[in-house]
Amino acid sequence: MVRFFNIDTYLKMKSLIVNILTTIVLSLFLITACQNIPVPTIQDNRNSEVASATSSQPFTPIKGETTAPTSTSMTGTPDPPGLTSTSEIVSRDPANWKNWPIIPQKISDVMVEVYQRGLAQGNDDHAFSILGDCHSLPDVFMGVYDRDPEVVAELDPDLQKTVDHFQGSFDRYSPTVREGATEGALLWWRWNLNEEGYCENGEMPIDCELRYQKPIITFVHVGTHWEARSMEYFRTIIEQLLEQGSVPIIVFKADNRELDERVNENLAKLAVEYELPVWNFWASVQDLPNQGLLEDTQMELTEAAYAVHRRDGLIVLDAVYRALREKLSE
Repeated sequence: MVRFFNIDTYLKMKSLIVNILTTIVLSLFLITACQNIPVPTIQDNRNSEVASATSSQPFTPIKGETTAPTSTSMTGTPDPPGLTSTSEIVSRDPANWKNWPIIPQKISDVMVEVYQRGLAQGNDDHAFSILGDCHSLPDVFMGVYDRDPEVVAELDPDLQKTVDHFQGSFDRYSPTVREGATEGALLWWRWNLNEEGYCENGEMPIDCELRYQKPIITFVHVGTHWEARSMEYFRTIIEQLLEQGSVPIIVFKADNRELDERVNENLAKLAVEYELPVWNFWASVQDLPNQGLLEDTQMELTEAAYAVHRRDGLIVLDAVYRALREKLSE
């Protein structure tokens, strides 16, 4: 019997095998540094290390600007001053990103326009999203604000209102939050686990999240698993968020796995270019032992750092949203 070689079948099998191997290899590479995450308990909010750490830097008012009164958070640490809406943006040098304030002091008119466009396009004013890795999983980030009323009851009254306003966004599955996630992975349909089934076949994680959640604000909280084309990927993500009418909040990471701190500096450059608000989480943890990083990995956060992370994340969300609303009411 003569067996004929079918080139079409061969090419299909070869493509399938390559795709499978690529998925396995990339997944193993991305996930390696996000294992064994310590899950903080509720008492971490009152951890003595957190109470001794400051979450604000000296605040110098710009000429003609008034400072918002500070309040006391659940840790007993004064919260940073409120954000103001203005066309004048504080001069931010990307090379000096370490000295940027933890909580953004200003929000640009460009971001107010993005917010208005998002509302007009049907985005949910009560929803925010997160693009993040293991540090952004609900169990270690802000999920507690949806789960534990006792924790919420200890918050400043203004923060309690913000929790109530965004209820349901803190503790939820998202295709854009996953261990080992990178900025490139968010733009790759094979990275989408689609655990709750609402994503379409072949839909990229970020596309699914924006379509389903319709967030008015989005934390851009990836970068620990840096990639050679990070700048290109970040730019793609930022421009997609702006087009969809979701205000991006850039988050500086705490670690320096790339050894030259280029990820945070590149994020600072993009923040200046697009006039984006920035949460300087790197500065949030500098007063903690080992800058809030586990000694053995120099990447994963300590329990005290997770508590600061959770607290300051809510403060930033509150500050940015209030500034957007105040500008619309003028």
